[in-house]
Amino acid sequence: MSTDLLESTEQILPHSKRSTVRRGAKRASYNKADVYQLIDDLKLAHIGFVIDGGPVIIPITLWRIEDSLYFHVANKSRLQRLLESGGEICVSLAECSEWVMAKSAYHHSANYRSAVLYCTGERVTEDADFDKAFEVVINQMEEGRWEHLRPPNHSERKATALLKLTIQEGSFKSRSGGPVEEPEDMELPVWHGTLPTSSPQDKDKNKTPSGCPVHL
Repeated sequence: MSTDLLESTEQILPHSKRSTVRRGAKRASYNKADVYQLIDDLKLAHIGFVIDGGPVIIPITLWRIEDSLYFHVANKSRLQRLLESGGEICVSLAECSEWVMAKSAYHHSANYRSAVLYCTGERVTEDADFDKAFEVVINQMEEGRWEHLRPPNHSERKATALLKLTIQEGSFKSRSGGPVEEPEDMELPVWHGTLPTSSPQDKDKNKTPSGCPVHL
């Protein structure tokens, strides 16, 4: 196998039938770079798993070091026990950046990035590896912050289970651009385009583009 082909293969997420995007397949990607960028930008994921025959989904802080993902839970948690017993979890990430406003109700949409990853994991037990993982994520929040902090002590390490995940397979999906319109709708006197998603805490995003009607 050539070096170029090997490097290309290493940059692609493994994907089987369950992780291959079927609806809107043209919006799918299996490039690790797309998934890694989303993880690095968000650091917030939802983890799905099955306990006692029932589904459970929890939101959690998630970060990446090279090809591995990390999160922490209270020691002896059910999620920790599941991973340590060899179980698999599903990690989902999603970000909506814009609302897509069309001239018809049917064609309204959203611009987004998303990923679904199937992972196995193990607990990080070495103190140096434990501290290094938290150093990475804290310094991603604020560069150089770790060197000014008190590191975790023995009781804090004992109370915390740091889990290291290996991505077994997965996929990325995204949408960008303006609305899809029917030709016969183009003459309708309705504004169309994209609007940034907003929240009451984000005043800058609440500003609508020029040309939008007053009701927006």
